[in-house]
Amino acid sequence: MSARPFAVVSGGGTGGHVFEALAIARALVARGHPQTSIELVGSERGQEATLLAGTGFPVTLLPGRGIVRRLDREAMVANAGAVTGLARATARAVAALAARRPRVVVSVGGYASFPADLAAVVLGVPLVLVTIDAVPGLVHRLFAKLAAANAVALPGTPLPRAVVTGVAVRDAITGVDRSPAGAAAARAALGLPAGRTTVGVMSGSLGARRVNEAAIELSRRWSGRQDLALFHVTGRRDFDRLAARAPWPEAVEQAGSGGATGRGGDGLWYRMVPFCDRMDLLYAASDVMVCRAGAGTVAELTVAGVPAVLVPLPGAPGDHQTANARALVDAGAAVLVTDDRCDADALAGVLEGLLGAPDRLAAMGAAALGLGRPDAAARVAEVVDAHAR
Repeated sequence: MSARPFAVVSGGGTGGHVFEALAIARALVARGHPQTSIELVGSERGQEATLLAGTGFPVTLLPGRGIVRRLDREAMVANAGAVTGLARATARAVAALAARRPRVVVSVGGYASFPADLAAVVLGVPLVLVTIDAVPGLVHRLFAKLAAANAVALPGTPLPRAVVTGVAVRDAITGVDRSPAGAAAARAALGLPAGRTTVGVMSGSLGARRVNEAAIELSRRWSGRQDLALFHVTGRRDFDRLAARAPWPEAVEQAGSGGATGRGGDGLWYRMVPFCDRMDLLYAASDVMVCRAGAGTVAELTVAGVPAVLVPLPGAPGDHQTANARALVDAGAAVLVTDDRCDADALAGVLEGLLGAPDRLAAMGAAALGLGRPDAAARVAEVVDAHAR
C-alpha cells in the first residue's frame, strides 16, 4: 500500500495559479517532504496539463470550468454546464481524499481549487488557503472561515487568521540579475542586440488583446528607432491571429520553431513569440515591462525589481488586478494604464517618458524590490507544515 500523502495542492486555470502551486510544492520538498507525497490537483480546461508536465509531481486534472458572471441566456447555459462539471469534480475529489487522507490540503485559488477545498472541509482535512490577489476570489471567500489558515500576499487582505507571506514565485525569478553585466548576458541569451534600450511586453500566458494590439501598433510607430528593442510575448491564444499582422514576418517565431532572430537593420529590433519559458531572462534584459496585473506577474516584477507599465484586466472578479496594480503604483514601482486607454499612443507616451528618465526607472526598480518577498514560497510552506496533521 502506498504511503499516506502529505499534501494536496489544488487550484489553477491561469498561469499565475499554476506557478504558485508549483512553487509551493517545491518549497515543501525543500522542507524534506518526498516529491511523490505532494499531489497537484487542477482543471482539465486550464493550463495545468502543459505547465505541470515533466515536473515530477503527481498531477490530477478534474473536469469543470469557471462561472460566467453574466445573466444572458448564453451565460446561463454555460453556467449550467459549469455547475455539472464542478459537481462531478467534487465527487471525484471527495472519493480521492477519503481514500488517501492527505495530512493537509493547500488551495491557491481559482475555480479549479473548489472541488478539493470542499472535499477537505467535508472530510475534516486541514485546509490552508493561499490568496495571491489583493482581493480574494469567490472560492476563497467561501472557505476562508473554515480554513485552518489564510496565507495572503498583502497586508490588509480581508480574510480571518491571515498570515502575510507574499506570493510564491519560481526559483529562477529569485535569481534574476539586473546589473549591467546580468542584463547584457540575458540579452545575449535571448538574441537581443547589445546596446539598445529594451521594452518587454508580456500579455499573460493566454493573451491580452488590447495589450497585444497596442504592442503591434507601437512597433510600427517605433519602426525607425535604432536605439530600441521590443520583445513581444503574445500568449498562445492570440499568437496565430497576431502573427499574420506582424509588421515584419521575419521577426515572428512560429510556435516551437525557435527560428526567429528579430528584425534588426536600420530601425527597431522587434521579435514576437507565443510564449517565453525564460521569463527570468526577459526580466533581466528589459529596462521596463508592459504587463497585465495578475498576482503572479506582479509578484515576479517585485522580486526581480523590474519597472512596469501595468494594464489591469477589466472585469476581473472584484477588480483584483487593479488592486494588485495599485499596490505597485502607490509604492512608485509602476505606472497604471487602464485597458480602455491602452493603445499605441498611450503606451508610447508613457514609455517614452520613462525611457527618457533613467533615474526614474532606477527608482521604480528599487521600489519594486522593496515590495518583493523572495522567500514567499518558504513562508507559505512553513504555514502549511504548521497546520498539517
